[in-house]
Amino acid sequence: MKKRIINNTDLEIAPINFGGNVFGWTLNEKESFHILDRFYEAGFNFIDTADTYSWWVNGTGGQSEEIIGKWMRERKNRNNIVLATKVGSETKEHGFDISKKHILKSVDESLKRLKTDHIDLYYTHFDDNVTPVEETLAAYDEIIKAGKVRYIAASNVSPERLIESFNVAEKNDLPKYVALQPHYNLVEREKFETQYAPLVEKYGLSVFPYFSLAAGFLTGKYRTEADFEQTARGGGIKKYYNKEGKAVLAALDHVSAKHNSQPATVALAWLLANPLITAPIVSATGENQLQTIFKAPQLQLDTEDIKFLNQADK
Repeated sequence: MKKRIINNTDLEIAPINFGGNVFGWTLNEKESFHILDRFYEAGFNFIDTADTYSWWVNGTGGQSEEIIGKWMRERKNRNNIVLATKVGSETKEHGFDISKKHILKSVDESLKRLKTDHIDLYYTHFDDNVTPVEETLAAYDEIIKAGKVRYIAASNVSPERLIESFNVAEKNDLPKYVALQPHYNLVEREKFETQYAPLVEKYGLSVFPYFSLAAGFLTGKYRTEADFEQTARGGGIKKYYNKEGKAVLAALDHVSAKHNSQPATVALAWLLANPLITAPIVSATGENQLQTIFKAPQLQLDTEDIKFLNQADK
């Protein structure tokens, strides 16, 4: 499998980023280890989590990092993993927070849970829209110089604050974001393509989209009321089952049949065919889901496929 380099870093990754929000939520520790083993054995090495996953279960989060940390220690494979985690999200104990005080406290707590001495890619998970960007970047500068973090990235940050961050970093010789983690998939396209894609090109950011399969909608498994009731995310993804969403599913069915593939594989291959996308983030809870994910980097969509998918909801 051909690896990709995260822009402006020496980090080399396989082109799928495993989303660790399921660890400690829909997967227990044993199940999580099994999924992580299969992912790693298949040649993938990029794992994404956050300090607050899964705070909606216990109010504070931390379960995902603890599971990943224990798995890496038991498998003795930390040096072979590119590890990303995040700071700034809310919990039941606090709101969004990217202040220097919160970052310095949170990074040490993440390192402890992850049982490692460094984080490869550290995200601003959510912007609090209050902390001056210079304060946030100064905190990152401190923990990078301390060897706790190698590179920084941004997720839910507005285009305006993203631009400001780069301007402040340039002016004050502070660290710059090397990657962006946006909400982007076949049924959620406009915001990234109109507001963020120009910034990705301007600043040379690698892109790791979250909700790459629209929380499961793009797998094609959910097409009836009963289907949506069978998943914990049913309420959140039912909104896609409108005229446009149905058209996208039909297009995925068509392209899947052409390539003897699955809708989820095609949806991920569509992302990977975009030169701006480095590695989509995707989760799995079972072997079948993993196999559809693993096949995505090998599925080469042609120009006709991509055009057909792009125009599906028009």
